[in-house]
Amino acid sequence: MRSKPGSGEKPLFWVSSSKRDLLVMPGPVVRALGIALSVAQYGARHPAAKPWKGEGPDVCEVVSNFDGGTFRAVYTVRLPQAVYVLHCFQKKSPSGVRTARTDVDLIRARLRLARADYEVRYGKADR
Repeated sequence: MRSKPGSGEKPLFWVSSSKRDLLVMPGPVVRALGIALSVAQYGARHPAAKPWKGEGPDVCEVVSNFDGGTFRAVYTVRLPQAVYVLHCFQKKSPSGVRTARTDVDLIRARLRLARADYEVRYGKADR
């Protein structure tokens, strides 16, 4: 569920199937999303990352378009000592730019799991 941190780097934790879901995406998408997650580990925000609507500025999404498809990774930096990848998916919503309700619910549930995991590893977060 985690990669080893180096100097100045926060550990990266993958919630549920998020890593498997990322790794089945096309190579250019994996690279693009992976770079953005790496930037988050070092405490910065990649230019392609933006706040994910509904959960505040500390839950972000990165979008990568490839071969007519739209792929997303949603992660949180809300917890001060770690970055949690909540969900990686290909957007297939029939409602235009809106994210499918099942994906929104899954992200919220995984955010709760991330908070619980964080409390076990580090204690209660101040945020």
